[in-house]
Amino acid sequence: MASTSTPLTLPVLPLDDEVVLPGMVVPLDLNDTDVRAAVEAAQAAARSSGDSKPKVLLVPRIDGTYANTGVLGTVEQVGRLADGDPGALIRGRGRVRIGAGTTGPGAALWVEGLTVEETVPDPLPGSVTELVKEYKALATNWLKKRGAWQVVDRVQQIDDVSQLADNSGYSPFLSTEQKVELLETADPVARLKLATAQLREHLAEQDVAETIAKDVQEGVDKQQREFLLRRQLDAVRKELRELNGDSKDAGEESDDYRARVEAADLPEKVREAALKEVEKLERSSDQSPEGSWIRTWLDTVLELPWNERTEDQYDIQGAQSVLDAEHSGLQDVKERITEYLAVRKRRADRGLGVVGGRRGGAVLALVGPPGVGKTSLGESVAHAMGRKFVRVALGGVRDEAEIRGHRRTYVGALPGRIVRAIKEAGSMNPVVLLDEIDKVGSDFRGDPAAALLEVLDPAQNHTFRDHYLEVELDLSDVVFLATANVLEAIPEALLDRMELVRLDGYTEDEKVVIARDHLVPRQLDRAGLGKDEVVIGEDALRRLAGEYTREAGVRNLERAVTRVLRKVAAQHELGERELPFTVTADDLRALVGRPHHVPESAQDPAERRTAVPGVATGLAVTGAGGDVLFVEASLADPETGAAGLTLTGQLGDVMKESAQIALSFLRSHGAELELPVADLKERGVHIHFPAGAVPKDGPSAGVTMTTALASLLSGRLVRTDVAMTGEVSLTGRVLPIGGVKQKLLAAHRAGITTVIIPKRNEADLDDVPAEVLEKLDVHPVTDVRQVLELALAPAAVADVEVPVAA
Repeated sequence: MASTSTPLTLPVLPLDDEVVLPGMVVPLDLNDTDVRAAVEAAQAAARSSGDSKPKVLLVPRIDGTYANTGVLGTVEQVGRLADGDPGALIRGRGRVRIGAGTTGPGAALWVEGLTVEETVPDPLPGSVTELVKEYKALATNWLKKRGAWQVVDRVQQIDDVSQLADNSGYSPFLSTEQKVELLETADPVARLKLATAQLREHLAEQDVAETIAKDVQEGVDKQQREFLLRRQLDAVRKELRELNGDSKDAGEESDDYRARVEAADLPEKVREAALKEVEKLERSSDQSPEGSWIRTWLDTVLELPWNERTEDQYDIQGAQSVLDAEHSGLQDVKERITEYLAVRKRRADRGLGVVGGRRGGAVLALVGPPGVGKTSLGESVAHAMGRKFVRVALGGVRDEAEIRGHRRTYVGALPGRIVRAIKEAGSMNPVVLLDEIDKVGSDFRGDPAAALLEVLDPAQNHTFRDHYLEVELDLSDVVFLATANVLEAIPEALLDRMELVRLDGYTEDEKVVIARDHLVPRQLDRAGLGKDEVVIGEDALRRLAGEYTREAGVRNLERAVTRVLRKVAAQHELGERELPFTVTADDLRALVGRPHHVPESAQDPAERRTAVPGVATGLAVTGAGGDVLFVEASLADPETGAAGLTLTGQLGDVMKESAQIALSFLRSHGAELELPVADLKERGVHIHFPAGAVPKDGPSAGVTMTTALASLLSGRLVRTDVAMTGEVSLTGRVLPIGGVKQKLLAAHRAGITTVIIPKRNEADLDDVPAEVLEKLDVHPVTDVRQVLELALAPAAVADVEVPVAA
């Protein structure tokens, strides 16, 4: 409770940004004009009234504005302060509510005021008693932290609620506004609550500050301890290095990397990125895993041949001679490389080596069956151009990071295979062979074929970014040669970025030349035989190529040559054969056994596949090149077999549809062709393609199935020396197909002499070697009736019963 009474007239002693509460004793400097004027006015008034102690009104003045409440203060003593300046010691007595201004002696400002009487309930309520205990506990806690033990006892002895609350005026952590709030709160209990809340809040902030300071100090202590230990570790390492005779200081490692980067011939952007990594290395500790990552990255960058390039050999005729000497045939690829070198030479002569940041690289796709020399051709191209050669095997690669590299955050991260190939080659313009690009797979780790899109795009690969390096790498001067067996297995977007060059296999003459000039000398060395000790004649090589192996390439031919040489070497060591020895065609049976592939025309007429009606010879293209395909047809017994068409041989949907078309054509045109169409309606038709374990699909067997069915119905045999290919329509038109060159090479290898192809494929004959065309009688046709006239033997020759399916 508080009430106002006792009017007073007092000189004002203003306190700038300071507050004095009742019960406080404060020294004031008399050098301050306002303080001196108030004290002198109070002394004059005291002398006139006979008071023993002069009285002043202590009023807070904040930003030039006086508070509404002041404190009645008595001047206890006037003298010298501790620093020697004149001063006065004033004690606060009680609160005064400030009224209007008035006049008085001296130069001070005089005001009228009323004292504020404060009353406290007696006895104190329980809540007030708890409040007093809480304040004393908080004040004691705070004073103990400051080491003010004498003040603790004085605070504990204060029992008056008003005095206890005003004791907060000594608290240095209170702001002027908080002290003014305490001064203007007249109710002692309310004032004690306010002081308790202010003290509690300060202690909470102090606890947080002490916790932060403790954590900071612990961190600083840890860093100091770590620094000390590292200095000791460096000293131990230095002693060990001196003991081992190694003068290089590990602490100089970052300086060594900086010197290496500055001395290296790096592009400007790469240099900037490398220097940033060196700065990170300088800031990192020896124990940090980031340091090892940075060192590995810097080593990789410094080892790359950023500005190393080999000079191309612009001797076009010399390059052509190198290609001819190392590979027989393959004229398309040789011509393409020769064209590339010629264009490069002209660009260099005119100063057009770099246009728009791009150089004149090339991206070629070599597609062909196995064993035709795609992989070895890449090394020959590099040899002819005078460039470094590196091979990148892509077969079975399923991780996209294998192409573009791993992020450096992964443990064991490495750059991709392209970057590693450049690093291995040691130049920025090697010949890179991307081997088996059609065998690339994809799974949850990404699609490597999609990552190759940027690598093989001439418009993009001059700014190729590897995920590990994260700097631009110029691949525009690289010659990429991609090899594949199956064109359809290459994604269309990837194939669009490459220039396609087909390798359709070798003729028999080319195989003999390859075996004579390359395979036999190589295998003689491997068998430990001299060139004069064993000679394999051309007749033996021709029989090995034609009857012992039947392939588009020469791998099996090389194996056959190896078997012959091994057998001769073993017989010589056993004393069964004298050297030198010349292998002839007649010696092959004794050395390597019977032939595996005998042409149909060379077999006994009764043993030929086409010795019965209903069997025709077709031509097909597989992943191993061209091949001969036989089609067999039969009619079921009308009493036991159900009508309809049965197809076997693991056929695809397109081939099944071709069989339906062939059957429909014969049913609708049987009378015109003088065939017993009734058999096709009443009896079941079965068409079978031997080698049932091999999947088959495509439309090019249409004319072959039509011919087999026509042979079955007419009883006329299909000529043994005839093979055919072409798609058939419902009207009997023979439509064009693909792979003509490969199919004709297969027919030539199989001993076929007559080949029927669609008329619209006649232009493809330009790609077929001349020596093959000379030995084949090629008939371009437009209608299936022409096929039947050419393929079926005369009726008088084939007096054989129609086969019936069991």
